[in-house]
Amino acid sequence: MTEEKIARINELARRVKAGETLSPEELEERAALRKEYIDSVKASLVGNLENTYLVDEKGNKVKLPKKK
Repeated sequence: MTEEKIARINELARRVKAGETLSPEELEERAALRKEYIDSVKASLVGNLENTYLVDEKGNKVKLPKKK
């Protein structure tokens, strides 16, 4: 997700917080941007977890098991 898209999400959020009403097009844009942002955060988290290891009592590195 680009910085411009994050800035747009924040701009729309500030407008709503200030009491402005968003147009239907802006509401759709906000929903799409939020979904894209959440998807990118989830992908980043999954990537981090896939490269995370635990150290057991014997000092061995053990990869985190995947959950279903």
